[in-house]
Amino acid sequence: MATSTLECRVVSAREELYSGPITMLIATGSEGEIGVLPGHTPLITLLKPGPMRVQTANGEEQVIYVSGGVLEVQPKLVTVLADTAMRADNLDESKIVEARRKAEQMLANQSDHLQTSAALASLAETVAQLETIRKFKNRA
Repeated sequence: MATSTLECRVVSAREELYSGPITMLIATGSEGEIGVLPGHTPLITLLKPGPMRVQTANGEEQVIYVSGGVLEVQPKLVTVLADTAMRADNLDESKIVEARRKAEQMLANQSDHLQTSAALASLAETVAQLETIRKFKNRA
């Protein structure tokens, strides 16, 4: 018989953002969005930048922005090792919008391949952060 929760750890290089029992985790993996429930088949996947939703055992939902990393699912444990991670309510929308504007400006004024790559990476990150804010605001 499957249990109704599994343990979860979400950590970045800077801090542990969550540790405890969950009923569900939804993240964007390398092949698309993935939902993890108790009893999920073991797997390891790379994470793409974007929002990750953690449904805690007490019914609360936490939205966390991850810039990338690795998601590992074991029979009783889900581990997220994020490159960078922030709780959605800690993201500063005005700073993200300004960073997006700068990335778009860099793209418009590109002079070499390296600048183009940096601008595209920055733009992708800001889009993912804004999506995280949108999901956080819509859950209320």
